Amino acid sequence: MHPPWQQCEQIWINANLATMDPQRPGPYGIVEQGVIGICRGRIRALAPMTELDLSALPGQPIDAGGAWLTPGLIDSHTHLIWGGQRSDEFTRRLAGADYAEIARDGGGILATVRATRALSERELITRARPRLRALLNEGVTTVEIKSGYGLTCDDELKILRAARALGEEFPVRVRTTLLAAHAVPPEFIGRADDYVELICERLLPKVTAEGLADAMDVFCESIAFDPQQTERLLLSARRHDLGLKLHAEQLGNSGAAALGARHGAWSVDHLEHLDNEGIAALKSSGTVATLLPGAFYFLRETRRPPVPELRKQQVSIALATDLNPGSSPLASLRLAMNMGCVLFGLSPEEALAGVTRHAARALGLGDQLGILAPGYRADMLLWEIDHPDQLAAEVGTFAPRQRIFAGEIDHAPFS
Repeated sequence: MHPPWQQCEQIWINANLATMDPQRPGPYGIVEQGVIGICRGRIRALAPMTELDLSALPGQPIDAGGAWLTPGLIDSHTHLIWGGQRSDEFTRRLAGADYAEIARDGGGILATVRATRALSERELITRARPRLRALLNEGVTTVEIKSGYGLTCDDELKILRAARALGEEFPVRVRTTLLAAHAVPPEFIGRADDYVELICERLLPKVTAEGLADAMDVFCESIAFDPQQTERLLLSARRHDLGLKLHAEQLGNSGAAALGARHGAWSVDHLEHLDNEGIAALKSSGTVATLLPGAFYFLRETRRPPVPELRKQQVSIALATDLNPGSSPLASLRLAMNMGCVLFGLSPEEALAGVTRHAARALGLGDQLGILAPGYRADMLLWEIDHPDQLAAEVGTFAPRQRIFAGEIDHAPFS
């Protein structure tokens, strides 16, 4: 038996593998009737069963019985930690109010800021647990959690600490993103530049000193921060060795996507108003285009992201829930996959790639997660399905049979 297999601590046999590896031919990078071996939390070896002498495998292999193994799902854009609720805005939108109008009236992000500031770190964790459990039970093994509902130094730090604590409590990889530039806080109305100064000079040093963030995000829109302020924030984040992400081209075309690409952003997100110049910039930089169909759905938008053009230019497309209390109260990445297909025209294979390998790249983890291949982390899901297309085509009809995190079978469902 070849040495890599002898080093494996756990081995699955008789599994159909949707590897999502672009180096493998055909849809989903499928290996039919495959064997996969794990060592120290990483994939050590992978091959068709026909290439191995199964009797010589070490230990007692796990028989998948023809079920499908995929990489663990990755939700690369969430605002999972918040206080309060905003169902009143849902009612107002049904009556015709739009996102910008609600924000001008004191709703939207600032309404959640008021509720979040009133809660302790422990209270925020308590309220976030059910949302995180919902994602994990569907097969999410990595989740990004943004701050952005504090908008003071202390409250932004409180949210990021709560996010780190959730990652220690649950079997999930948590990537944290500083989104202090989510909105101009009430104390700085009319003084957005002063708030940008506070983020750059006071908040960023504290965040990096405690190791609380992996990346920084900016809401570059007419109701938030302009391109000049955004660029200053991006430059400051890079000096602190943080990855870069942007909310871009959601409500209008500000050129934020091209700006993010120019600075090497991991991803730019939303993109309903992305133009050809922005698409060319993403193609040139390798920046991921992250689509958020939940926000499109809940805000009843009509302008879709330019998926055909992104596809034509071979720009990587990720999908995420955008889980938040107002514009996307959606704790289902599987439903976001379905929405990506139905609302935006993605194929089921593109949807799964969008929550695996492309989502990993959107979090700066493209060399570690999102693909079943030797050397990658062993975050995997075993599904009782007939074909991977079902993962996007069906919603709520099945859950993973096994959830494997860092090579260990965990005890989902989480309640």
